[in-house]
Amino acid sequence: MSPRWEEVLNRIDDYRWEIPPSYKAGMRVPGLIFASESMLDHIWEEQVFQQVANVAFLPGIVDHSLAMPDIHWGYGFPIGGVAATRVDDGVISPGGVGFDINCGVRLLRTNLIEEEVRPRIDRLIAELFTSIPSGLGSKGKIRVSEKELDEVLVKGSRWAIEKGYGEAEDIIVTEEQGCLKRANPDKVSSRAKKRGVPQLGTLGSGNHFLEVDVVEEIYDQEAATAMGIIGHGQVLVLIHTGSRGFGHEVCSNYVSLLGEAVKRYDISLPDRQLACAPVNSPEGQDYLQAMACAANYAWTNRQCIAHWTRESFVKVFGKSQRELGMEQIYDVAHNIAKLEEHSIGGRKHTLCVHRKGATRAFTAGHPISLIFTGT
Repeated sequence: MSPRWEEVLNRIDDYRWEIPPSYKAGMRVPGLIFASESMLDHIWEEQVFQQVANVAFLPGIVDHSLAMPDIHWGYGFPIGGVAATRVDDGVISPGGVGFDINCGVRLLRTNLIEEEVRPRIDRLIAELFTSIPSGLGSKGKIRVSEKELDEVLVKGSRWAIEKGYGEAEDIIVTEEQGCLKRANPDKVSSRAKKRGVPQLGTLGSGNHFLEVDVVEEIYDQEAATAMGIIGHGQVLVLIHTGSRGFGHEVCSNYVSLLGEAVKRYDISLPDRQLACAPVNSPEGQDYLQAMACAANYAWTNRQCIAHWTRESFVKVFGKSQRELGMEQIYDVAHNIAKLEEHSIGGRKHTLCVHRKGATRAFTAGHPISLIFTGT
């Protein structure tokens, strides 16, 4: 009979639960689940804790294999899983990023309130559907050659701004200013590029969406005001999409390539879906450069969609973008791996941080946390 979670997990406090390294021989660090006690039965029944434990096998992993409260089953890593590995002796794993590389969300504010939007909501939704291609296999309005696509992959959001899609200020409140610097289109397959060319500027399907939302409750007024969220009834727009078929193809290619690398580097893993390679190996560097291309594609994608969203609001409400106050609040990725500096045990380390279905929490003073300046 399988043990219950009470027999395995160590309670740290009301919302942190540790999977000890003794749970599975080969775990290099403990697992750490952030959840309330009432959530643990479901997490245990879904067997997701097994993936949290498996991630702890990765060479070079530091501190913990982390699981966020919304953890659920994923490819290799759980969705809601976070793991940092040392750059000097650690690995990079596509399973820790996911197939939809840089799937993320972008939030726009408006000066509109619900009472102004409700009478025109049908017209607004129709205009958004017309302006923004969506659905399975959708093709975008942007026409680029493969050579022009390479520019997108290197420049990210800046490419879109240069083409007139959005405002330069958007980049300030976009993670990494909408561009990972190590992108190298030569590390991307021709098949991935062929899939990417027609899909730039599309929302896609599945759990991707564009929502017109209304503020119902504010829990931290100071933080809300800093972001331009001024009160109950205010209308916001949330965009959730990623790198579409381009990112999926990049991931598929490198899962296969790094699966072979596991054998070459004699890496022992409990699940082949955790295929990986040393960060500083040729294979690891190739993946990081290709992944950066997909991340930049996704930021460009959301930048263009945000631009057409603004145009739709301008058309329906007969006001300028400035009058509507349609400024970007933030854009953050939740499927990405980045090289970052963090303090561990009082010492700074350069780490490869995998975030799958999880976002970085930016602190005050970071460019993405700049105070809203108003219109």
